[in-house]
Amino acid sequence: MTAAKAPEATLSPTAAHYLEAIYYIAHEGEVPRPGRLAEWLGVSHPTVTVTVRKLEQAGWLRLADDHAVALSPEGEAAAAAVVRRHRLLERWLVENLGFDWAAADQEAAALAPATSEAVLERLDAALGHPVSCPHGNPVPGRGEAPAGAVRLDVLALGQEATVLRISEVAEHEAPPLLLLLHRIGLTPGKRVVVRSSGPAIELEVEGEPAEIERAAARSVWVT
Repeated sequence: MTAAKAPEATLSPTAAHYLEAIYYIAHEGEVPRPGRLAEWLGVSHPTVTVTVRKLEQAGWLRLADDHAVALSPEGEAAAAAVVRRHRLLERWLVENLGFDWAAADQEAAALAPATSEAVLERLDAALGHPVSCPHGNPVPGRGEAPAGAVRLDVLALGQEATVLRISEVAEHEAPPLLLLLHRIGLTPGKRVVVRSSGPAIELEVEGEPAEIERAAARSVWVT
């Protein structure tokens, strides 16, 4: 008997990109809409409209009257599998091969379509079944981000917190920000204290001084 294919195995590369983008945007608390998808994917609004309709007809997603896009149960499962693959590859590239965060994100995107499930399972086991990517975003199926997290820019003067994760939207749209956060050590698990608050926020990261623009601080979730 032939084994059943995983949900994502039937996706075209284009469909996989769309479902992955919808998954990321929705899990950051935004409402995915065609305009937002066009920005994310770097394609025209008409192209998104046509592709979204095709994915809706194929049963991967649902389109509301207000043009909000939501994954169907089948689409959610397929998207989660694509995201899991990407995040495990990122973890391997950073921890075992020494890539920085931004480069690992790009390389994982290139490697993911050619990585078989058998290789991914071996890789997952070799990594010790990590629960998150290097930026703290959960590997699907291994829990969700803890409730009660807030963005770094809302912390009060003198308030302490622990870095939880870096926004997946920022990871996609601002690779230079990933390099900055990596360089100043603003990474998951690090303790931070706000020392001054203005257009730029002055911090202590594990006792060391650091500075980050307020707009960039919105991409850092703490608890």
